[in-house]
Amino acid sequence: MTRTATLGPGPAMALGSAALFGASTPLAKLLLGDGVDPWLLACLLYLGSGVGLGLTRLARWPAGGEAPLRGRDAPWLALVVLAGGIAGPVLLMLGLAHTPASTAALLLNVEGLATMAIAWIVFRENVDRRLMAGALAILAGAAILSWRGGPAGVGVGALAIVGACLAWGVDNNLTRKLSSADPVQIAAIKGLAAGAVNLALALGRGAHLPAPDRILAAGLVGFFGYGVSLVLFVLALRRLGTARTGAYFSTAPFLGAALSLALFTEPLTLQLAAAAALMGLGVWLHLSERHDHEHVHEPIVHEHRHVHDEHHRHDHGGNDPPGEPHTHRHSHAPLRHKHPHYPDLHHRHDHAH
Repeated sequence: MTRTATLGPGPAMALGSAALFGASTPLAKLLLGDGVDPWLLACLLYLGSGVGLGLTRLARWPAGGEAPLRGRDAPWLALVVLAGGIAGPVLLMLGLAHTPASTAALLLNVEGLATMAIAWIVFRENVDRRLMAGALAILAGAAILSWRGGPAGVGVGALAIVGACLAWGVDNNLTRKLSSADPVQIAAIKGLAAGAVNLALALGRGAHLPAPDRILAAGLVGFFGYGVSLVLFVLALRRLGTARTGAYFSTAPFLGAALSLALFTEPLTLQLAAAAALMGLGVWLHLSERHDHEHVHEPIVHEHRHVHDEHHRHDHGGNDPPGEPHTHRHSHAPLRHKHPHYPDLHHRHDHAH
């Protein structure tokens, strides 16, 4: 198997997720300029994601071909919604209320660092010096891009924003536990839950709903920037693991800033050029990775969308779906072999150091 074949669509999905999320930031800024309450806007973005993806899933049912969430997934899903859909946004809003914009923008880069650190330290994803250098280059670019000068300080607001980033880092790693299931279903549930909570909080603090055209615009931004972005993120998790997906996703600030050049006729600055160079270097280091060693696949039984490749050589019963790709519960026999790979669904094994 060649390295190109191993890369597959994973990096493109992660970068696509980052591009959509990055684009949502300047588009949300346009909506805020129209007088939409910030907390209510967060609610509309999440609801746009949840409602849009919910309708999408209903429209394609039952032809989606993805494994649905099962009862055993409920605890993980609840933790994902709690960490990423409720705790993260609430802590962010609390932090933004007591933190200068320059400090907040810089602190939000902690999410990428938290995602990768948890993946490497807690979930033991493999990392070498090349990957570490690439991740640090991407994060350095994001930090340079976010820096606006002015006061910094580490007050209660800053701590709340760091807490939000840690919550999202936990969310990203826990979502890996669900990545074999239907990403549209995962993102729809998360969007609806987060939207409902933020709606209650926004209305509780006296916010008023904007005009219908602004609600529709916010919903569309949320559908693509939060919903479709999350679907691509989950698909990338399935293929790349959390640390690598998180590193690619950290390019979102640059992609959003690039769009801002066109939307707000902002100048091309040395700061943006430096961030682009660092992020380009980091992405190249990750794309040129070659992780190849003899490894053992332990016996496992799981359910996900697949084709019959070297990792899926199993028999089918009369009730299993025909054609490929297809989805059904299947077992993997023990297997020892060597080929280039990422920490995807079938390569989450320990490494000797």
